[in-house]
Amino acid sequence: MIDVKELAEHPDKFRASQRFRGADESVVDRIVSADARRRESITSYENLRAEQNAFGKRVARAAGGEKQALLAEVKELAGRVKAAQSAADAAQEELTALQRSVPNLIQDGAPAGGEDDFTVVKTVGTPRDFAADGFEPRDHLELGELLGAIDMERGAKVSGARFYFLRGVGARLEIALMNMALDLAVANGFVPMITPTLVRPETMQGTGFDVEHDDEIYRLERDGLYLTGTSEVALAGYHADEILDLSAGPVRYAGWSSCYRREAGSAGKDTRGIIRVHQFNKLEMFVYCPVEDAAAEHQRLLAWEEEMLAKVELPYRVIDTAAGDLGMSAARKFDCEAWVPTQDAYRELTSTSNCTTFQARRLNIRERVPGADGKPGKSTRAVATLNGTLATTRWIVAILEHHQNADGSVTVPAALRPYLGGMEVFPVVA
Repeated sequence: MIDVKELAEHPDKFRASQRFRGADESVVDRIVSADARRRESITSYENLRAEQNAFGKRVARAAGGEKQALLAEVKELAGRVKAAQSAADAAQEELTALQRSVPNLIQDGAPAGGEDDFTVVKTVGTPRDFAADGFEPRDHLELGELLGAIDMERGAKVSGARFYFLRGVGARLEIALMNMALDLAVANGFVPMITPTLVRPETMQGTGFDVEHDDEIYRLERDGLYLTGTSEVALAGYHADEILDLSAGPVRYAGWSSCYRREAGSAGKDTRGIIRVHQFNKLEMFVYCPVEDAAAEHQRLLAWEEEMLAKVELPYRVIDTAAGDLGMSAARKFDCEAWVPTQDAYRELTSTSNCTTFQARRLNIRERVPGADGKPGKSTRAVATLNGTLATTRWIVAILEHHQNADGSVTVPAALRPYLGGMEVFPVVA
C-alpha cells in the first residue's frame, strides 16, 4: 500500500499520479484527513491511559471514603478509555481502507492516459513478408491442428470454453520454452520455484488484487482460497512478515506454475485459439531488492525478457504502459509485444512491473536499513518488489505463425532445438 507519511508530505505528487491514472484525486485529501483523525484519536487515548495509570497510583495510596470516591472516578475513566480506544481503532480501520483503495504512486516518465496511450520504446526485427514468401499465412490454431499440437474442441468438451489440450509437439514446445526460460533465469541468479496455485485471501490481497471485486479471479468458496493468475502472488507472499538480508544483492526467484484467469471482461475477444484462455503455464521472475536499486533491476528484467524473444527469433516491440493501464501494484510497466502475422498486430507476450514498496508494505516484508559501514543496521524499511514473465503458453501463438512454412509445417527456432531433441521442423500430421 502507499506510504501515508509520504502522501501527507507530498500530496500533489499523489494527486498527479491519480490524475495520470484517470483515478479519483479526492481520495488524497480524504487520506490526509483520516490520518489526522487517527493521530488525534491515538493522542486522546494515550492521554486518557496516562491519566488512568496515575489514578491507579492514587487509589493505591488512598483509604476510606477517599478511596471509594477515587474508585468511582476510575470506573468512569475506564469507560472513557475504552471509548477512546474504540475510536482510535475505528480511525485506523478507516485509514487502512482508504490506503488499500489507492494504487501505487506511478514513476516519473510513465505516460499518462489509458490503454491506447502507451509509448513505443523500441521496435526490434521486421514482421515477416509472407507475400514475398509466396503464401498466405495460417493462424496458430489452424497450424496447431495440422501439427496435432492444439485441440480446442476436446478442451471445450472436457472443461468448457477457453480450455484446450496441448498435445504432441504442442506440449513439447511449451515444455521446451519453459525449460529454456528456466535455464536463462538460473544463469542469472534466480532460484527455481514450483509454487502453490491456491493462496489465502490475505496473500492475494497483499499482492494488490481486489479479492472482493476482481471478476478475473477464481475463488474456491468452500475453502476460502483463490486460484492464482500468476506465480507472482505466491512468490510475493513467500516472505510475508519477514525481514530480508539484501546486503549481498537482490533475492531473485523464478516461479513455474499453472495460472488461472476467468477472463470475465473479454466476451467476444480472442475467442479463437489459445491467446486468451482460462488456464496456462508461465515462468515468472520475481525480485526483492532495496528501493534504490529497483529501477535498474527493472531494466535487467526487461533485458532478460528481450533475450528470450531473441532466442525464439520473433520481431517485437517494447512499450511503456500508460498510467491508466497499470495494475494496482505497478508504478511502471513495460510490455514486450510480438508480431502476430494473421492479426496484423503486435500482441503482448511478456510484461515486467516495478511495484516499488507497494506490495511489501501490504505483506510486511522489510530489510535492515544499511548502516554507515554498509552492514545492516537495527531499523527496518519496506523492500521493493518486481516481476516479469520469461515464458508463457501464449508464446506458442507467435512462434507457430512467424515460423510457419507453406505446407503448414513449422521451422523450430535454433535455440529451442536442443530442448526438443534436435528437432528442426514440426511436421504436418493431419
